[in-house]
Amino acid sequence: MNPIGVFDSGYGGLTILQKMRELLPGYDYVYLGDNARTPYGNRSFEIVYQFTREAVKKLFDMGCPLVVIACNTASAKALRSIQQNDLPCWDASKRVLGVIRPTAEVIGQLSKSRHVGIVATAGTITSESYVMEIRKLFPDIIVTGQACPMWVPLVENNEMDGLGADYFIKKDIDTLFAMDPKIDTLILGCTHYPLLLEKIKKYVPQGTSIIPQGEYVAQSLCDYLHRHPEIDSRLTKGGMCRYFTTENADKFGKTAKMFLGEDVLVEHLSALDKNQ
Repeated sequence: MNPIGVFDSGYGGLTILQKMRELLPGYDYVYLGDNARTPYGNRSFEIVYQFTREAVKKLFDMGCPLVVIACNTASAKALRSIQQNDLPCWDASKRVLGVIRPTAEVIGQLSKSRHVGIVATAGTITSESYVMEIRKLFPDIIVTGQACPMWVPLVENNEMDGLGADYFIKKDIDTLFAMDPKIDTLILGCTHYPLLLEKIKKYVPQGTSIIPQGEYVAQSLCDYLHRHPEIDSRLTKGGMCRYFTTENADKFGKTAKMFLGEDVLVEHLSALDKNQ
């Protein structure tokens, strides 16, 4: 197999993988979740870069010519450094893509008020990666971000339907729209957040467009492979998908079912090599 590698610090990237497989079902995939060291959201730039670098290198070693970093925090804090500093040393023919740019590219078509909101982890908000990417593409758009530190734990502890979810989601949404009531488009800047979509819809102002990333990242990948046949030709197309975690495989499988709606076979991967 020469699969498409998909990396996330934990489970959230499964929402991206699912959309990729719906749009590009014929390709082979390998998913790697670094659950032993999750969450990445509050870690420093240096640590996130180190962890992401190790994971990308591991996926390359597993035969992936192309890796998608399906994690907003890792895309914000590590993608550019890996592309510019590491790829030329490892293998300049391989590619690493993220999830922020594909999301930013569609915002200009979706926002009428030119006021966009982002909910994400503290790390993604602090990095201002969305602000910078959107500003490069659409200088007239005003971007306002709100860190939502409790949303990922709500998902991973299967508390999406509880009163705690209502409390924290309403609190963070209210804070965001108090900062900018003109927001008409809301980016879910964390791959866990689609699982909270029904709750989020309850508390955003009527008429607000909510943007989960999966379908846009999948479409961007499809377009990328069409534009780069030299990469596409290196990918095997057997329709297979393997799942790896640096934590307990059974635990990962149970939580993955919540994201994917089906049972998956999960393999344990020993701790990633820090000396790569």
